[in-house]
Amino acid sequence: MDLLGMLPSFGGFFISLFAFVFALSVIVAVHEYGHYIVGRWSGIHADVFSLGFGPVLCARFDKRGTKWQIAALPFGGYVKFKGDADAASARSIDMRDLTAQDRRSTMQGAPLWARTATVAAGPIFNFILAMVMFTALLLQQGQISKPLRVGEVFSMPQTQELKAGDRLIAVNGIDIPEMDDGTEFYRFVANLPPQDVYPYIVERDGRQREVMAPTLSPARISQVMPRSAAAEAGLRAGDVFINGNGEKINDFSDLKTLVEASNGSSIDLVIWRDGKEIDLPLAPRRVDEPQADGGFKTEWRIGVVGGGLSFEPMKTSVPPLDAVRAASIMTYNIMEASVSGLYHVVTGAISTCNLSGPIGIAETSGQMVKQGSVNFLWFIASLSVAMGFMNLFPIPVLDGGHLVFYAIEAVIGRPPSPRFLNVFMTLGLTIVLSFMVFAVTNDLFC
Repeated sequence: MDLLGMLPSFGGFFISLFAFVFALSVIVAVHEYGHYIVGRWSGIHADVFSLGFGPVLCARFDKRGTKWQIAALPFGGYVKFKGDADAASARSIDMRDLTAQDRRSTMQGAPLWARTATVAAGPIFNFILAMVMFTALLLQQGQISKPLRVGEVFSMPQTQELKAGDRLIAVNGIDIPEMDDGTEFYRFVANLPPQDVYPYIVERDGRQREVMAPTLSPARISQVMPRSAAAEAGLRAGDVFINGNGEKINDFSDLKTLVEASNGSSIDLVIWRDGKEIDLPLAPRRVDEPQADGGFKTEWRIGVVGGGLSFEPMKTSVPPLDAVRAASIMTYNIMEASVSGLYHVVTGAISTCNLSGPIGIAETSGQMVKQGSVNFLWFIASLSVAMGFMNLFPIPVLDGGHLVFYAIEAVIGRPPSPRFLNVFMTLGLTIVLSFMVFAVTNDLFC
């Protein structure tokens, strides 16, 4: 057995595990803190705030009598409120011996509005976490400057005479549209004739000059999608595709056309990396992609993102309100895509392999870490939205199930009977466990 050869696999496993535990811990901590703090504001006392399950590793009591603890199994967490007989708030202790004041500080004895706000706060705090992270990332990354200027110049297999600070004026004798007008810019790029390099007119040091540089849409990888054929083949951001099945690849559209026409057959690719050419056979995979109309379309993909330039454009700051607005839209779009994806899986319109379980999420976490901290933070924010939204599903044992019970109470004027609650809590737990088994099965066999 080649033990040394297995070390990279073990390293990848531990990176994925650590990244998954870290991402999950952040999301769970924020979710449970939402329950805790809104419960406290509403007059409901928390006995325990736990990050993780199982044996307690360390704990302390605060001045309000809440026990804050870290447990050995870091795959979740909970807040146990006063009066709860278990961590899920599914059962309560006998409160007939409690005073009116003590009953008011329990989850079951609190007014309906307080219980509703406390339960809803968990998912809401997940959404807030995502929006804060998206906003911060947008502010940190900035937006492309106007007019278009060159920031960092990338190494390319073609002649690259652009320099940082150049203001781009024209390519191939045609003025370049602004990038904020996406339609015009990409139509301009698509209409350029296929060739290795183009004459650019740039302004440098106050004077216009002509330089030679690659296309504005090179077949250069800006990001490798987790759990894709490209990720498994070891492709990296910065790799440039130069040939496929003996045909020259001039720009990213050539690569896209080649992959989509493959029908899943292996493609003999040649990539350029750090001045060297590497032969790489790669078989595209079927991917169900969301469409603007809410449906899905099945395509062949290798799992790389392009669309970038042969240089990093110079950036300017994003107005804070614009960043908040964009973050809100991104959060909503993730929720909308989650509903659409689940609906299309249930109706059989797309493959059930689009549902990932803990193994798939852990693998994705590890691959996002390897792509850098910024990509990993985007992933945490997106996962926070998905997990918060999932918790709102009207399934007993989830927050959404509790909210349904509270809605019933608001209509009939009293809580549902204990027998009703026990039956539906058991049903909800069965549904959740069945879904988890299904998702893990997908991770193992898809």
